[in-house]
Amino acid sequence: MEFRLFYRGPLKSNGTIKDKQMIRRGIHKQLKELWSQQPLSYHHEFLKVEPKDGEVSVLMPVGKFHFAPLVSSRLHLVAEIRVLFLRPGAPGQLIVHGGDLDNRIKTLLDALRVPKEVQEVPADDEPKEGEEPFFCLLEDDALVTGVSVDTDRLLEETVDPGHVILVIHVRVRTFTLSWNNMALVG
Repeated sequence: MEFRLFYRGPLKSNGTIKDKQMIRRGIHKQLKELWSQQPLSYHHEFLKVEPKDGEVSVLMPVGKFHFAPLVSSRLHLVAEIRVLFLRPGAPGQLIVHGGDLDNRIKTLLDALRVPKEVQEVPADDEPKEGEEPFFCLLEDDALVTGVSVDTDRLLEETVDPGHVILVIHVRVRTFTLSWNNMALVG
Protein backbone atom coordinates (compact mmCIF):
# COMPACT_ATOMS: atom_id res chain seq x y z
CA MET A 1 0.00 0.00 0.00
CA GLU A 2 1.33 3.42 -0.95
CA PHE A 3 -0.10 6.87 -0.32
CA ARG A 4 0.93 10.44 0.34
CA LEU A 5 0.25 12.68 3.31
CA PHE A 6 0.54 16.46 3.29
CA TYR A 7 1.52 18.93 5.97
CA ARG A 8 1.66 22.72 5.74
CA GLY A 9 2.68 24.78 8.76
CA PRO A 10 5.43 25.25 11.31
CA LEU A 11 7.91 22.43 11.83
CA LYS A 12 10.21 23.24 14.69
CA SER A 13 13.50 21.75 15.63
CA ASN A 14 12.85 20.08 19.01
CA GLY A 15 9.08 20.66 18.72
CA THR A 16 7.01 20.71 21.89
CA ILE A 17 4.24 18.28 22.82
CA LYS A 18 1.70 20.83 21.55
CA ASP A 19 3.60 21.25 18.26
CA LYS A 20 3.55 17.50 17.68
CA GLN A 21 -0.13 17.19 18.57
CA MET A 22 -0.97 19.98 16.08
CA ILE A 23 0.83 18.04 13.33
CA ARG A 24 -0.90 14.81 14.45
CA ARG A 25 -4.29 16.52 14.07
CA GLY A 26 -3.55 17.50 10.48
CA ILE A 27 -2.37 13.99 9.63
CA HIS A 28 -5.34 12.42 11.50
CA LYS A 29 -7.83 14.00 9.08
CA GLN A 30 -6.03 12.53 6.07
CA LEU A 31 -5.67 9.08 7.61
CA LYS A 32 -9.33 9.12 8.63
CA GLU A 33 -10.15 9.66 4.96
CA LEU A 34 -7.74 6.85 3.98
CA TRP A 35 -9.52 4.47 6.40
CA SER A 36 -12.81 5.33 4.66
CA GLN A 37 -11.45 4.05 1.34
CA GLN A 38 -10.56 0.57 0.09
CA PRO A 39 -8.87 -1.58 1.25
CA LEU A 40 -8.97 -0.12 4.79
CA SER A 41 -12.74 0.49 4.68
CA TYR A 42 -13.16 -3.30 4.66
CA HIS A 43 -11.16 -3.67 7.88
CA HIS A 44 -12.88 -1.62 10.54
CA GLU A 45 -12.69 -4.67 12.81
CA PHE A 46 -9.12 -3.43 13.50
CA LEU A 47 -10.73 -0.40 15.19
CA LYS A 48 -12.73 -2.20 17.87
CA VAL A 49 -12.19 -1.15 21.47
CA GLU A 50 -12.92 -4.68 22.67
CA PRO A 51 -12.11 -7.18 19.91
CA LYS A 52 -13.50 -10.70 20.04
CA ASP A 53 -11.24 -13.70 20.53
CA GLY A 54 -9.08 -14.14 17.46
CA GLU A 55 -9.60 -10.54 16.26
CA VAL A 56 -6.86 -7.95 16.12
CA SER A 57 -7.37 -4.34 17.18
CA VAL A 58 -4.81 -1.62 16.52
CA LEU A 59 -6.36 0.77 19.06
CA MET A 60 -3.99 2.06 21.70
CA PRO A 61 -5.43 4.06 24.62
CA VAL A 62 -3.26 6.97 25.77
CA GLY A 63 -4.92 9.32 28.26
CA LYS A 64 -8.33 10.32 26.91
CA PHE A 65 -7.48 9.22 23.36
CA HIS A 66 -7.81 5.94 21.48
CA PHE A 67 -5.06 6.11 18.86
CA ALA A 68 -5.41 3.98 15.72
CA PRO A 69 -2.05 3.52 14.01
CA LEU A 70 -2.08 2.10 10.51
CA VAL A 71 1.47 0.78 10.69
CA SER A 72 1.25 -1.55 13.64
CA SER A 73 3.25 -4.48 14.98
CA ARG A 74 -0.11 -6.16 15.64
CA LEU A 75 -0.63 -6.26 11.87
CA HIS A 76 3.05 -7.05 11.20
CA LEU A 77 3.47 -3.88 9.14
CA VAL A 78 6.41 -1.54 8.61
CA ALA A 79 6.78 1.66 6.59
CA GLU A 80 9.28 3.40 4.39
CA ILE A 81 8.93 7.18 4.36
CA ARG A 82 10.11 9.67 1.73
CA VAL A 83 9.65 13.36 2.51
CA LEU A 84 9.67 16.24 0.06
CA PHE A 85 10.57 19.10 2.40
CA LEU A 86 9.84 22.56 0.98
CA ARG A 87 11.08 25.47 3.11
CA PRO A 88 11.73 29.17 2.62
CA GLY A 89 15.24 30.31 1.83
CA ALA A 90 17.94 29.84 -0.72
CA PRO A 91 19.79 26.55 -1.16
CA GLY A 92 22.32 26.06 1.61
CA GLN A 93 20.27 27.93 4.21
CA LEU A 94 18.56 24.80 5.51
CA ILE A 95 20.09 25.06 8.97
CA VAL A 96 19.86 28.84 9.37
CA HIS A 97 16.04 29.18 9.31
CA GLY A 98 13.79 27.03 11.46
CA GLY A 99 16.42 24.77 12.97
CA ASP A 100 18.51 21.88 11.78
CA LEU A 101 17.02 19.30 9.44
CA ASP A 102 17.68 16.26 11.66
CA ASN A 103 15.74 17.63 14.63
CA ARG A 104 12.89 18.89 12.45
CA ILE A 105 12.53 15.41 10.93
CA LYS A 106 12.62 13.93 14.46
CA THR A 107 9.74 16.27 15.40
CA LEU A 108 7.84 15.02 12.34
CA LEU A 109 8.48 11.34 13.13
CA ASP A 110 7.37 11.88 16.74
CA ALA A 111 4.16 13.48 15.44
CA LEU A 112 3.50 10.56 13.07
CA ARG A 113 3.54 8.00 15.90
CA VAL A 114 1.29 7.20 18.82
CA PRO A 115 2.44 9.01 21.99
CA LYS A 116 4.31 6.49 24.14
CA GLU A 117 2.88 7.83 27.40
CA VAL A 118 0.18 10.23 28.55
CA GLN A 119 2.83 12.93 29.19
CA GLU A 120 3.37 13.14 25.42
CA VAL A 121 -0.18 14.47 24.97
CA PRO A 122 -0.88 18.08 26.02
CA ALA A 123 -2.36 17.95 29.53
CA ASP A 124 -5.49 19.93 28.62
CA ASP A 125 -6.13 18.10 25.35
CA GLU A 126 -8.94 15.67 24.64
CA PRO A 127 -10.47 14.22 21.48
CA LYS A 128 -12.48 16.67 19.44
CA GLU A 129 -15.45 15.80 17.24
CA GLY A 130 -14.37 13.20 14.66
CA GLU A 131 -11.28 12.14 16.61
CA GLU A 132 -12.58 8.86 18.01
CA PRO A 133 -10.54 6.97 17.13
CA PHE A 134 -7.61 9.30 16.54
CA PHE A 135 -5.81 8.04 13.44
CA CYS A 136 -2.05 8.24 13.18
CA LEU A 137 0.49 6.63 10.89
CA LEU A 138 2.78 4.70 13.22
CA GLU A 139 2.44 2.67 16.39
CA ASP A 140 6.12 3.37 16.99
CA ASP A 141 8.83 4.99 14.90
CA ALA A 142 10.83 1.75 15.28
CA LEU A 143 8.49 0.40 12.55
CA VAL A 144 10.07 2.78 10.04
CA THR A 145 12.54 0.84 7.89
CA GLY A 146 13.79 3.80 5.89
CA VAL A 147 13.56 7.57 5.74
CA SER A 148 14.73 9.78 2.91
CA VAL A 149 14.38 13.54 2.67
CA ASP A 150 14.61 15.77 -0.38
CA THR A 151 14.71 19.48 0.40
CA ASP A 152 13.92 22.37 -1.88
CA ARG A 153 12.88 25.99 -1.76
CA LEU A 154 9.33 26.98 -0.96
CA LEU A 155 8.52 29.50 -3.66
CA GLU A 156 5.89 31.56 -1.87
CA GLU A 157 6.01 34.32 0.68
CA THR A 158 5.88 33.18 4.26
CA VAL A 159 5.86 35.22 7.44
CA ASP A 160 7.46 32.46 9.50
CA PRO A 161 10.83 31.07 8.32
CA GLY A 162 9.93 27.84 10.17
CA HIS A 163 6.89 27.33 7.90
CA VAL A 164 7.21 24.29 5.63
CA ILE A 165 5.26 22.24 3.18
CA LEU A 166 5.84 18.49 3.43
CA VAL A 167 4.70 15.82 1.03
CA ILE A 168 5.15 12.51 2.84
CA HIS A 169 5.20 9.43 0.63
CA VAL A 170 4.47 6.30 2.66
CA ARG A 171 5.05 2.74 1.49
CA VAL A 172 3.56 0.14 3.84
CA ARG A 173 4.72 -3.46 3.67
CA THR A 174 4.67 -6.57 5.84
CA PHE A 175 7.45 -8.13 7.82
CA THR A 176 5.31 -11.27 8.28
CA LEU A 177 2.43 -12.06 5.97
CA SER A 178 -0.79 -12.95 7.80
CA TRP A 179 -4.52 -13.20 7.11
CA ASN A 180 -4.94 -9.85 8.87
CA ASN A 181 -2.55 -7.88 6.68
CA MET A 182 -2.79 -9.67 3.33
CA ALA A 183 -5.31 -7.25 1.80
CA LEU A 184 -3.45 -4.17 3.02
CA VAL A 185 -0.16 -4.64 1.21
CA GLY A 186 -1.17 -5.99 -2.21
